[in-house]
Parts: sequence; structure tokens; C-alpha cells
Amino acid sequence: MDLLISSEWLAGELTAPDLRILDATAFLPGTPRDAQAEYLDAHIPGALFLNLAALHDVDDPRPSMVPTDAQFAVYLGALGVSETDRIVIYDNSPLISSGRAWWLMRLFGAKQVAILDGGLAHWRAQGLPVESGEGHPKAPAPFHAARAAEQVRSKDDMLGNLASCAAQVVDARGKGRFTGEDPEPRAGMSSGHIPGSVNLPTGQMLDEQGLWKRGDAMRATFETAGVDLDRPLIMTCGSGVTACNLLFGAALIGKQNVTIYDGSWSEWGADASTPKATGRA
Repeated sequence: MDLLISSEWLAGELTAPDLRILDATAFLPGTPRDAQAEYLDAHIPGALFLNLAALHDVDDPRPSMVPTDAQFAVYLGALGVSETDRIVIYDNSPLISSGRAWWLMRLFGAKQVAILDGGLAHWRAQGLPVESGEGHPKAPAPFHAARAAEQVRSKDDMLGNLASCAAQVVDARGKGRFTGEDPEPRAGMSSGHIPGSVNLPTGQMLDEQGLWKRGDAMRATFETAGVDLDRPLIMTCGSGVTACNLLFGAALIGKQNVTIYDGSWSEWGADASTPKATGRA
């Protein structure tokens, strides 16, 4: 299964016994939309609501931190999802939140996981069917979760990178938040960005039709933002969610050696001791 699949492909696979479809819609804090209510109103037939906002380390006070192996295994197992299933992720959010779900599945060992190009909006625009109400999980399944720890960067790693400049840091937040002109959506945070980082807002991963860019178009998007695709990359954002879209976009053009700073600005911006920059990169 490819990293990115089309609505036409998914429509032809809906009844496949090894296919698991997950709605990973999530929104920024304060957004007047309810992801679960929207799922109940309309979702792709057979899809289950992942509740991405709840898929985090419940013992960590920082928002959206990667869950433990045990937490992830229990959560996915209860949905009847195994690491050997074919997993398709979609969303209906301006955050393109399916990227975070895709990264988490891969991080914990899923063998075949893809994003639905264009998400629910494109599916519906093509006149494909939706259903409403609660989904019906398969029987509980063991998900043998084993986090690839080297794919996740910590605050200490980021402080070390300030000195070494071993990797380039790319920030997926909007321009105003990156420069410090716009306030952060979470209280108690400084504005600005990690010194030395470059800004590539997550929405630039998509074209005018809301589909993922491919090939030369995706490569040009990274290069125009000042990203050196020959260097190791660390993706960051507000809380580690939209950073995963940059990682997925890099994966689409075959770029490896890309990691996620999971604490992102919700950790860095809340710590008075970390250095911060404002203005353009």
C-alpha cells in the first residue's frame, strides 16, 4: 500500500477484511468544532473515530505527547487495529491532523499505513458514500507497540542542536505565530520560534484542491521555504501535531532522516529558560 491513497482506491477496498479506516480529525484548542460530533454526523463507511486528541501520554502534563507503548497498544487494540492490518487515515480538519495519526502508527510499528488524499472533503466532493452514527470496531486485537525512540526529539536534544547545528529545524506553525506577531492559542507561552529554525506552514503541503503535493511541486515547496533537503531535519510546531505533516510531505519525496520534536512550542515556549527568536528566520 502506498503512503498516499486515492478515494477511488479506497472505495474499491472498503470491504477488505484486513482494512482499518480511522477518522483522525482534530482541531486546535478553542476551535468551535467538535470532531466526534462531526464523525457521528458523517464518516466514510466502516471508519472508526480515532479521537486523536485523546491519543497521548495521559501521565504527561504537556499536551499531545507521544503515549507509552502500553497506552498505544491498549488504545489501538480496543479499536480492533493490529500493527499488521492495512490502516488508512483521513481527517476533515485545517490542521491536516491525519499526518499526526500516520506518524504515530508508523512510530509504534504499523507495517502498512496510508493517508487518504484530500480527506473526507475530497471523498464527499466525488459523491462517494458516507454513513452516520457510531462505528463498530472489529473484535479487540493485539497491537504489538514498540516505539522507535530515535524518531522523537526531546527539549535536551533541541538545546544540543542549537550548539551543534547538526540538523535543520523546520516549524510548521503559521507565519504570524512563528514571527511572534500572533499570540499562541495556549495560555502562558512566549511568542516566537526556536533560534535558527525556518518556517514552512503546514497548509503549504497541499495544493489548491486540498490534495497533497507530489514530486517537483513538493520539493519546490521545501526549497522555497529555505529547507535544505540534504541535511537531517527536525520538524516542530505548536504541540507536535502539524509537524508530522511536514515529515509526511518529506516522506512523499523520499526524504529520510527526519524526526519530530514532540514537545514543540508548547514545551519550548512555556520554559522561561529556553532561548527564543522573533521576526523572520
